[in-house]
Amino acid sequence: MNRKILIVTGDGGESYETLYAVHRFQEEGDIAVIAAPSKRRLNLVMHDFEPGWDTYVERPGYCLDAHLTIEDAVVDEYEAILLLGGRAPEYLRNHAPLLEVVREFDRQGKWIFAICHGIQILVTAGLAKNRKLTAYEHVRAEIEMGGGTYCTQQAVRDQNIITGQTWQSHPEFYREVFACLNEAELVEK
Repeated sequence: MNRKILIVTGDGGESYETLYAVHRFQEEGDIAVIAAPSKRRLNLVMHDFEPGWDTYVERPGYCLDAHLTIEDAVVDEYEAILLLGGRAPEYLRNHAPLLEVVREFDRQGKWIFAICHGIQILVTAGLAKNRKLTAYEHVRAEIEMGGGTYCTQQAVRDQNIITGQTWQSHPEFYREVFACLNEAELVEK
């Protein structure tokens, strides 16, 4: 396919979400490009639930190199952007260049994919208003404060935005992601 997909994460990004995304796009013949605040080796993490804990626990995950900085990303070169979860979105949502990149994807009507806490970036970019979105359940209040409607489905499509709840939603989320990418490709031909 050779579509270029911009994948955004940083230190504290969810390891499984990141590697699954990269491998899934590569499996389809797409080019997965990792963007982060700086071009270097990123420290990813694993989040999971343990008995006796009220929230998830965090453990060190795999490391992965960022191919470019967010500031160096040129929206015109990509078919879509994917905003991953983990802890990284809590600081990435304050990164002004990233917010502008996400808004530009939306202005151009390009695909915007977000999963788990990655939806926090969408909300901060102002893209939740009047949209139906899903996310990790504790991001619900942010979606609603941003003017969006929280949905409980594993994956939700609203116009050019597709959201997924957590890495456990990968089957539903990526079925929707590739259905939309393939649909767009057929329209272009």
